[in-house]
Amino acid sequence: MSSRQILAGIDRTELENLRERYPYRTNARKINAYEDAAYWIGVNVKRAQDLWLDRSPPLDILDLGCGAGYFLYLCRLFGHDGLGFDTDEEPFFHGTIEFFKVRRVVGRIEPQTPLPDLGKKFDLVTGHRVCFHRLARTENGEWLEWTPADWEFFIKDIRTRFLKPEGRLLLEFNRRQDGSSFFTDELRAFFESQGARIFRWKALLGADPNRCPRFKQTQKL
Repeated sequence: MSSRQILAGIDRTELENLRERYPYRTNARKINAYEDAAYWIGVNVKRAQDLWLDRSPPLDILDLGCGAGYFLYLCRLFGHDGLGFDTDEEPFFHGTIEFFKVRRVVGRIEPQTPLPDLGKKFDLVTGHRVCFHRLARTENGEWLEWTPADWEFFIKDIRTRFLKPEGRLLLEFNRRQDGSSFFTDELRAFFESQGARIFRWKALLGADPNRCPRFKQTQKL
C-alpha cells in the first residue's frame, strides 16, 4: 500500500478543518504542521516499512508519545492492533486521535518511574522522535537529559512488563541542537551494553538483552 493510496482514504479537508477547532498554542512551532497529512503519512509509511510492518503478520504494538496518531493509523491499516501512550497537553492531538479512530492512554513518562499497567504485553513498543528524556533547558539552550541510569530503568521496565518474549523496542531520536547525533560516545556505549542494534538515529532492543534484534520481522512473535 503506497502513501498515495493511504492519502486517498483520508478526508484531508476535515483533517485541516480540525485546526480551526484546535488553534496553535501560543509560541507553538508551525513547521511540519500535523494537519499536513501528505507529509506525516510519508514519514510514517517509511517508519512502518523500516520495521516491515507492511508485510508482517498482525502484531500488538504500543506507540509511546503517539502524538497525532498517524503511526497508529497506519498500523491498523496494515492489520496490527495498536495502542498509544502520550500526554494530553496538545489539544489538536485529541482531535486527530478521534479523527483516526485510534486508541490512546493518557500519561507521562518520568525518570525512574514505572509506566502504568496497560493490561497486556506487546510484540513491538515504539517511540518516534523521542523527547520524554528531556528534563529542562539550560541557560545556553541545551537540554538536561536522562542519565544512563534513567535509561536503564526505563528499558528494564519495558522489557519486563511490556514486551512479549520475542518483542522489540524501537527508539528513534532527534539530532542534537548542534546537528550531532543523539548517541554521544557515552550513550552509544550504554545502549550497546543493553544489547541495542543502533542504526543512524535509531536504537532497536529486544526483550532479551543477550539477543540483538532485527528490524525485519516476518513471523508472528
